[in-house]
Amino acid sequence: NIGLINSLSVYAQTNEYGFLETPYRRVRDGVVTDEINYLSAIEEGNFVIAQANSNLDEDGRFIEDLVTCRSKGESSLFSRDQVDYMDVSTQQVVSVGASLIPFLEHDDANRALMGANMQRQAVPTLRADKPLVGTGMERAVAVDSGVTSVAKRGGTVQYVDASRIVIKVNEDEMYPGEAGIDIYNLTKYTRSNQNTCINQ
Repeated sequence: NIGLINSLSVYAQTNEYGFLETPYRRVRDGVVTDEINYLSAIEEGNFVIAQANSNLDEDGRFIEDLVTCRSKGESSLFSRDQVDYMDVSTQQVVSVGASLIPFLEHDDANRALMGANMQRQAVPTLRADKPLVGTGMERAVAVDSGVTSVAKRGGTVQYVDASRIVIKVNEDEMYPGEAGIDIYNLTKYTRSNQNTCINQ
Protein backbone atom coordinates (compact mmCIF):
# COMPACT_ATOMS: atom_id res chain seq x y z
CA ASN A 1 0.00 0.00 0.00
CA ILE A 2 1.82 3.13 -1.22
CA GLY A 3 -1.00 5.56 -0.45
CA LEU A 4 -2.39 8.42 -2.49
CA ILE A 5 -1.03 11.96 -2.21
CA ASN A 6 -2.76 15.21 -3.11
CA SER A 7 -0.28 17.84 -4.30
CA LEU A 8 -0.86 20.91 -6.45
CA SER A 9 0.47 20.40 -9.97
CA VAL A 10 3.16 22.58 -11.53
CA TYR A 11 1.84 25.93 -12.93
CA ALA A 12 -1.63 25.38 -11.40
CA GLN A 13 -3.46 28.24 -9.68
CA THR A 14 -6.88 28.94 -8.18
CA ASN A 15 -9.28 31.28 -9.94
CA GLU A 16 -11.62 33.84 -8.35
CA TYR A 17 -14.20 31.12 -7.64
CA GLY A 18 -11.73 28.75 -5.97
CA PHE A 19 -11.44 26.31 -8.90
CA LEU A 20 -8.04 25.02 -9.98
CA GLU A 21 -6.80 26.23 -13.37
CA THR A 22 -3.78 25.33 -15.47
CA PRO A 23 -2.24 27.27 -18.39
CA TYR A 24 -2.50 26.43 -22.10
CA ARG A 25 -1.04 28.00 -25.25
CA ARG A 26 -3.66 29.21 -27.73
CA VAL A 27 -3.62 27.60 -31.19
CA ARG A 28 -5.05 29.48 -34.19
CA ASP A 29 -5.32 27.84 -37.65
CA GLY A 30 -2.73 25.20 -36.75
CA VAL A 31 -0.21 27.77 -35.46
CA VAL A 32 0.75 27.79 -31.76
CA THR A 33 0.82 31.36 -30.39
CA ASP A 34 2.46 32.77 -27.25
CA GLU A 35 -0.97 33.70 -25.84
CA ILE A 36 -1.56 31.92 -22.51
CA ASN A 37 -5.07 31.09 -21.26
CA TYR A 38 -5.90 29.44 -17.93
CA LEU A 39 -8.64 26.79 -18.10
CA SER A 40 -10.38 24.81 -15.36
CA ALA A 41 -11.10 21.07 -15.72
CA ILE A 42 -14.69 21.88 -16.75
CA GLU A 43 -13.64 24.41 -19.42
CA GLU A 44 -10.89 22.10 -20.69
CA GLY A 45 -13.51 19.53 -21.79
CA ASN A 46 -14.86 21.94 -24.42
CA PHE A 47 -11.57 22.15 -26.35
CA VAL A 48 -9.14 19.98 -28.30
CA ILE A 49 -5.77 20.16 -26.52
CA ALA A 50 -2.45 19.00 -28.01
CA GLN A 51 0.46 17.60 -25.99
CA ALA A 52 3.38 19.86 -25.08
CA ASN A 53 5.88 17.63 -26.92
CA SER A 54 4.10 17.90 -30.30
CA ASN A 55 6.56 18.70 -33.11
CA LEU A 56 6.49 22.31 -34.36
CA ASP A 57 8.37 24.12 -37.12
CA GLU A 58 10.13 27.52 -36.74
CA ASP A 59 6.83 29.38 -37.22
CA GLY A 60 5.07 27.41 -34.48
CA ARG A 61 2.99 25.34 -36.92
CA PHE A 62 2.37 21.62 -36.27
CA ILE A 63 4.59 19.52 -38.56
CA GLU A 64 2.29 16.48 -38.70
CA ASP A 65 -1.16 16.67 -40.29
CA LEU A 66 -2.58 14.50 -37.48
CA VAL A 67 -1.75 15.54 -33.90
CA THR A 68 -2.23 13.49 -30.72
CA CYS A 69 -4.69 15.46 -28.58
CA ARG A 70 -7.22 15.00 -25.82
CA SER A 71 -10.83 16.09 -25.94
CA LYS A 72 -13.53 15.46 -23.32
CA GLY A 73 -11.08 13.29 -21.37
CA GLU A 74 -10.30 10.98 -24.31
CA SER A 75 -7.01 10.85 -26.22
CA SER A 76 -7.21 10.69 -30.02
CA LEU A 77 -5.74 11.95 -33.30
CA PHE A 78 -7.02 15.28 -34.62
CA SER A 79 -6.29 17.39 -37.68
CA ARG A 80 -3.93 20.27 -36.82
CA ASP A 81 -6.62 22.77 -37.83
CA GLN A 82 -8.98 21.32 -35.19
CA VAL A 83 -6.57 21.98 -32.29
CA ASP A 84 -7.64 24.79 -29.92
CA TYR A 85 -4.90 24.71 -27.26
CA MET A 86 -1.54 23.13 -26.46
CA ASP A 87 -0.04 22.21 -23.07
CA VAL A 88 2.66 24.67 -21.95
CA SER A 89 4.91 21.94 -20.50
CA THR A 90 5.16 18.18 -20.30
CA GLN A 91 5.60 18.59 -16.53
CA GLN A 92 2.35 20.45 -15.84
CA VAL A 93 0.48 17.24 -14.95
CA VAL A 94 2.79 16.37 -12.02
CA SER A 95 3.62 18.05 -8.70
CA VAL A 96 6.80 19.99 -7.97
CA GLY A 97 8.20 16.99 -6.07
CA ALA A 98 7.57 14.60 -8.98
CA SER A 99 8.94 17.14 -11.48
CA LEU A 100 12.36 16.89 -9.76
CA ILE A 101 12.64 13.17 -10.61
CA PRO A 102 14.77 12.79 -13.77
CA PHE A 103 13.29 10.71 -16.62
CA LEU A 104 9.98 10.40 -14.77
CA GLU A 105 8.19 9.09 -17.88
CA HIS A 106 10.49 6.01 -17.89
CA ASP A 107 9.89 5.15 -14.21
CA ASP A 108 7.49 2.55 -12.90
CA ALA A 109 4.37 4.33 -11.58
CA ASN A 110 4.72 2.84 -8.08
CA ARG A 111 8.36 3.91 -7.81
CA ALA A 112 7.58 7.42 -9.08
CA LEU A 113 4.76 7.77 -6.53
CA MET A 114 7.06 6.67 -3.70
CA GLY A 115 9.76 9.07 -4.93
CA ALA A 116 7.34 12.00 -5.03
CA ASN A 117 6.11 11.12 -1.53
CA MET A 118 9.67 11.08 -0.21
CA GLN A 119 10.36 14.46 -1.85
CA ARG A 120 7.59 15.92 0.34
CA GLN A 121 9.22 14.46 3.46
CA ALA A 122 12.72 15.76 2.66
CA VAL A 123 14.47 17.90 5.28
CA PRO A 124 16.68 20.92 4.47
CA THR A 125 20.33 20.18 3.66
CA LEU A 126 23.08 22.07 5.49
CA ARG A 127 25.50 21.80 2.55
CA ALA A 128 23.37 21.91 -0.59
CA ASP A 129 24.94 20.81 -3.87
CA LYS A 130 23.73 20.89 -7.46
CA PRO A 131 22.34 17.62 -8.85
CA LEU A 132 24.33 15.54 -11.34
CA VAL A 133 21.15 15.11 -13.42
CA GLY A 134 18.59 17.92 -13.35
CA THR A 135 15.11 18.43 -14.78
CA GLY A 136 15.11 22.23 -15.09
CA MET A 137 12.86 22.84 -12.06
CA GLU A 138 15.68 23.08 -9.52
CA ARG A 139 16.11 26.88 -9.73
CA ALA A 140 12.41 27.56 -9.13
CA VAL A 141 12.34 25.15 -6.18
CA ALA A 142 15.49 26.68 -4.64
CA VAL A 143 14.13 30.24 -4.95
CA ASP A 144 10.68 29.33 -3.58
CA SER A 145 12.18 27.40 -0.64
CA GLY A 146 13.51 30.63 0.89
CA VAL A 147 17.01 29.18 1.32
CA THR A 148 18.43 31.37 -1.44
CA SER A 149 18.40 35.15 -1.29
CA VAL A 150 17.34 36.85 -4.55
CA ALA A 151 18.36 40.46 -5.26
CA LYS A 152 15.50 42.91 -5.85
CA ARG A 153 17.60 45.02 -8.24
CA GLY A 154 20.63 44.46 -10.47
CA GLY A 155 24.05 45.49 -9.21
CA THR A 156 27.54 44.51 -8.09
CA VAL A 157 28.30 42.57 -4.90
CA GLN A 158 30.46 44.81 -2.68
CA TYR A 159 30.70 42.73 0.48
CA VAL A 160 29.73 39.23 1.64
CA ASP A 161 29.99 37.48 4.97
CA ALA A 162 28.03 34.72 6.72
CA SER A 163 25.26 37.04 7.89
CA ARG A 164 24.76 39.65 5.14
CA ILE A 165 25.27 40.61 1.50
CA VAL A 166 25.89 44.21 0.37
CA ILE A 167 25.08 45.11 -3.25
CA LYS A 168 25.88 48.36 -5.08
CA VAL A 169 22.85 48.96 -7.32
CA ASN A 170 23.25 49.73 -11.04
CA GLU A 171 22.81 53.43 -11.80
CA ASP A 172 19.91 52.88 -14.18
CA GLU A 173 17.92 51.13 -11.41
CA MET A 174 18.61 53.71 -8.66
CA TYR A 175 16.00 56.14 -7.35
CA PRO A 176 16.91 59.86 -7.32
CA GLY A 177 18.75 60.87 -4.14
CA GLU A 178 19.27 57.37 -2.72
CA ALA A 179 22.60 55.84 -1.68
CA GLY A 180 22.25 52.96 -4.15
CA ILE A 181 23.19 50.24 -1.65
CA ASP A 182 21.01 47.19 -0.96
CA ILE A 183 21.78 45.17 2.19
CA TYR A 184 20.38 41.64 2.55
CA ASN A 185 20.54 40.23 6.08
CA LEU A 186 20.57 36.43 5.89
CA THR A 187 18.58 34.03 8.06
CA LYS A 188 21.01 31.78 9.93
CA TYR A 189 20.08 28.44 11.55
CA THR A 190 16.55 29.49 12.46
CA ARG A 191 13.89 27.03 13.59
CA SER A 192 11.08 26.42 11.11
CA ASN A 193 7.48 25.52 11.98
CA GLN A 194 8.32 21.88 11.16
CA ASN A 195 11.26 21.94 13.63
CA THR A 196 13.80 21.86 10.80
CA CYS A 197 16.59 24.32 10.05
CA ILE A 198 16.31 27.45 7.88
CA ASN A 199 19.78 28.59 6.82
CA GLN A 200 20.56 30.98 3.95
